[in-house]
Amino acid sequence: MPTVIPPDSSLDDGSWWCDPASEYAFVGFSYEVTACQSAEQLQQEFRDIRVRFNSRYVRLYGACDREGFYDDIVNAAWDNTLGIHALIWFGFNGDDTFSLLLCTSNPKAKFITRVLQFGSEPLFDNVLPVDELTAQVQAAKANLSDIHIPVTVSELAFGYQERNGSQVLLNALDSINIHMLPFFSQNASIANDSWPLVLTDLDWFIDHGHGKKMYFDENGWPSVTSPSVQPNSPFAVSDIQNEHDYFALLDSMCLFLKHVVGGGIGWFAHIYSDNQEPGYGIYNSTGQLKFPFQPGTHC
Repeated sequence: MPTVIPPDSSLDDGSWWCDPASEYAFVGFSYEVTACQSAEQLQQEFRDIRVRFNSRYVRLYGACDREGFYDDIVNAAWDNTLGIHALIWFGFNGDDTFSLLLCTSNPKAKFITRVLQFGSEPLFDNVLPVDELTAQVQAAKANLSDIHIPVTVSELAFGYQERNGSQVLLNALDSINIHMLPFFSQNASIANDSWPLVLTDLDWFIDHGHGKKMYFDENGWPSVTSPSVQPNSPFAVSDIQNEHDYFALLDSMCLFLKHVVGGGIGWFAHIYSDNQEPGYGIYNSTGQLKFPFQPGTHC
């Protein structure tokens, strides 16, 4: 980051952010914030995300209402040269209650907030009718247009497929942020055999996305099941080896993902630590890497 906050004109003329076509392969981590991490912990873990894994972005997940928390996020991202996929969090309560992880007067915020996402899975969880969610997206786009922060929805392919009128919502998005969780497919088995499942969902978004930039944002394979993480296939295997194998599979498909319409697919690892969401972390609950993880950021 520069030593001085740049002028707003660098946002106006598009010179601040890299070309989205360069954002393919591994781009960063989903990061659960329900624990309302301290400023010190955010600095430490964002530094690890940037330096150890060469990440570009942190995708926020969950909600924290601590006053000043997003300022701490902004400062940690700025200090460690990271962008943020910010969040309007609906959660999984079956209602339309949400928390906004974007509110701040921090002058650095607009220079680290790459996109604002509505999530998680508001269509699949039926928190708002499609037309109301579309209206919320359009209102957010209007409110953020002067600082050029794009708006998206963080959602499963099935969330769009099961809702009439969802094409209108897709048309309103600036980018398409996809939940890619093949473990939950009715045809799931092992991660090494999951590429056809990934392609099925990706092809649907290619067919309906009109060439927009796409990311796999909530993207991974669990190493354990839990009451809230249960497969829909009796053959789906959840263990550390399969969590590793899923990310290794995506890494091996770098050239394919690079050339997907819209500027290629950038993918996140869901999630940074098992302390944030058990079974999905790259780190276990004692802070140790569960497997070697150094995916490519380009090819």
